This record gives sequence, C-alpha cells and structure tokens, in this order.
Amino acid sequence: MFREYIGAMFKDVKFSDVPINPNVDFHFILSFAIDYDDLNSPSPTNGKFNIFWDSNNLSPSHVSSIKSKHPNVKVAVSLGGYNVGSEFAYFKPSSISSWVSNAVTSLTSIIKMYGLDGIDIDYEHFQADPETFAECIGLLIKTLKNNKVISFASIAPYADDEVQRQYIALWKKYGNIIDYVNFQFYAYDKSTTIPQFLSYFNNQSSNYVGGKVLASFQSDLSRGLTPEHGFFTACNMLKSQEKLHGIFVWCADDSKANGFIHEKQSQEILAAH
Repeated sequence: MFREYIGAMFKDVKFSDVPINPNVDFHFILSFAIDYDDLNSPSPTNGKFNIFWDSNNLSPSHVSSIKSKHPNVKVAVSLGGYNVGSEFAYFKPSSISSWVSNAVTSLTSIIKMYGLDGIDIDYEHFQADPETFAECIGLLIKTLKNNKVISFASIAPYADDEVQRQYIALWKKYGNIIDYVNFQFYAYDKSTTIPQFLSYFNNQSSNYVGGKVLASFQSDLSRGLTPEHGFFTACNMLKSQEKLHGIFVWCADDSKANGFIHEKQSQEILAAH
C-alpha cells in the first residue's frame, strides 16, 4: 500500500505528475475537505463539508482519468487538516446526531461527484471530548460503508497527547472498521534515528493494536526520519519483520520540486518480493 496526500498547497500538482508503480495498491488522498465555510473568515459548519483542495488541477475528470489509466489507483479525501486559512481547523460538532447527519449528506455528495473511494480522518484540533469525536467519526465511517459510498477509511494521528486521546478513543470503539492508520511519524524531531523510528513504530502499533500502521515521511524533509537519514533502511527492516503494511507521504505538492524520487523508491520497496 502506497498513499500520498495531494492538493493542499495549491502548487499546481496533478495526479499525472506522480509516478505510479503498477505493482502496488496506490491511494491518492485529496487534502482537504473541511466542515468550515470559507478561507477569509472561517467558521465551523457542524459537519457540512466543503472542498479546500486545489480542485482546478484535481477535478472529477482528473480523478476518473487517473483511475482509468491505472487500475491500481484509488482516490480518497482527507477530512480536517491542521488549518483553514489562517486559523486552526477545529473538530467542533453542535451535537453527535446533527454532525453525523450533515457529514453523511455533504460527504456523500462530494464523494459521488468526484468518484472517490474512501475517507481519511485528519482532525488535529478539538473542541469536543474524545467520546464525542469517537462517536461522530465512528458513525460517519460506519454509515458511509453501510451505504456503499466508501470502501475504506483511515485515520491520521500523531504523537501529541490530546490528538492521541481523541484517536485512541475512536480506535478502541471503532477500530474494526478503520482500514489504515496513517501515523504521522514525520511529526517527530528531525534528529530521529533509525532505532528511534523503529521504536516509535512499535509503540504506535501497540496503541493501534491490530491496525495496519503505515510508515511515513514528509517530502520537504523538514521533520522526522528522512530518506537521506535512513527512512528506507528502516522500512526494509520493518519489511523483513513482516511489519511493513505500507508507506505514505505528506505530500505530492512538495515532492514535485524533487521530481518524486522518494515516491519511486518507496514503491520499489513495497513492490519487491
């Protein structure tokens, strides 16, 4: 499984720019749909999601084109993200039932319009307790799957106490319907060594026990264990222990500058038997 976030930074990156190895399961993750109204004076909309990715370069026709050219490609949408305009993007439901109802309706519309396959949960700021987050997100995933609107769902936590409290509560109640854990290992310090990375990986695998926890790096190389400092060595070690479920990258927008060399390497490791 290789996954890559795309479209958050409006750098004119297109699906067709990214190298796609035919021997991996490949997911593009559109970043982001957010339940806020607009960039200029953002305010939360209680589950009514709007598109905040570069939809000029990543449109419904671009989605259908990349999927028809590459049968191994699926496309998801990530919800939330770090910020909306100059403000944090908060998970801020008015109530569980109203948020879920609005989210199911608005996301079903976006997913069908774009021909998407799954969702990713990437809220990083919260104005709700973990039980509310768990229930809202769990019911959203469950309903979209039951309605055959999506075929997979992932979550994207990182090592922050509040973030982990929210996502572990979600995992404990609804982990059985969450297909991948896009753990943001790049949120650790840039000085991260290979042994530290492997230790972090094992720790998070025990937090999300039974989950497909993916290894990850950030393509602007500003944080975490980078390809230059041994990320692929660590991946090969995980692979030899049969722990490498996949790799994901934040993000294609930044990878464009270096010609997607690390995407190619990632997929070669995953495709090799």
